[in-house]
Amino acid sequence: MKNRSWAFLAGGLLVALLLAGVVSNYASSHPDGLDSSLLKGCTVDADDNIVGGSCPAQQAREHELGDSPLADYGVRGIENSFVSTGLSGVLGVLVTFAIGVGGFWLLRRRGTTSTTGDGPATRDASTTTDATGDAVTASDAGHRTGAAG
Repeated sequence: MKNRSWAFLAGGLLVALLLAGVVSNYASSHPDGLDSSLLKGCTVDADDNIVGGSCPAQQAREHELGDSPLADYGVRGIENSFVSTGLSGVLGVLVTFAIGVGGFWLLRRRGTTSTTGDGPATRDASTTTDATGDAVTASDAGHRTGAAG
């Protein structure tokens, strides 16, 4: 890979890490579009707990992975919410980057392709070889035989 490509890749990774590690802490704590649409018809208090009404969110249950180390946009065991959120974002970016690099590595082109015209796909049907093994087109062959004869 060229040096410019590596610099672009490193710069993009750095920006993603900064956004995930720092800026993510300033994201809105209010529900997103899906959460707010599931709350339509219910009455909620200041902590977004359902206190009345009827809505699809009342059928929600705990997620199976709710006790995982990175649940709820944080790292379990870290009490400082700013550090916990930032660290979970950085870990998410690094895991996603590693999966992407691994996928591209698996799908990369292997070997070299011939661009010299030696392969049958690149040779024209009217191309032949002369006694020295050089490629000769039909028009060149006519000129050579005319000059020799």
